[in-house]
Amino acid sequence: MNEILDILSKSQLFGGLSETYLNEIRGVSIEKYVNKGEIIFLDGDEGNGFYLVINGILKVYKMSPEGKEQILHIVKAGETIGAVPVFSGTSFPANAQAIAKSVLLYFPKEEFIGLITNNPALTMNILAILSMRLREFTVQVENLSLKEIPSRLAAYLLYQSQEQGGKERITLDIKKSQISNLLGTGPESLSRAMGAMKEQKMIEVEGSNIRLLDREALENLASYGKT
Repeated sequence: MNEILDILSKSQLFGGLSETYLNEIRGVSIEKYVNKGEIIFLDGDEGNGFYLVINGILKVYKMSPEGKEQILHIVKAGETIGAVPVFSGTSFPANAQAIAKSVLLYFPKEEFIGLITNNPALTMNILAILSMRLREFTVQVENLSLKEIPSRLAAYLLYQSQEQGGKERITLDIKKSQISNLLGTGPESLSRAMGAMKEQKMIEVEGSNIRLLDREALENLASYGKT
């Protein structure tokens, strides 16, 4: 219970709220355990509630008519999934699946809306999350349509560094095949881009650990397509 409250207090959606209110939020949630590969929801399902990841990793993805998967977002502990359709009154616009054994909190729509009706602080947090999601997808569309693969990879590594506390040494917590999918490329192209970065002394790779040796060069590559 204390672990869940700690995750809630540090989450994007509920950060900054009092312990009393966090307990009320916990009271309307349902704890769910999902196995690796288990589907959380499907594209087109009605948005009757949303989820917060307590531990584990999920992916949000779309399938093309040809059956090709495109990962849109990787969701980790403390992050929410499915909030946009819940608050916009629409169906889920994509699929969600656990890529590792995970523990989730499910928030039924009606119970949660009833709880937040008279809490402006939480309403503002929700607006911030929705705005951030919009910005993330806008950046992703820009990356996939306008930037070359090395630029996408550099932006991804810098983002992971930021997410992991600004560290120079980061850990990739998803497979490289999933990273290539997220970046809209193939594993071979990703390996070539990463190899070129190693040769240019921008990064150092040790298994799933990557050390950022030249942050300035990575930032230039991410923004301008050149070092």
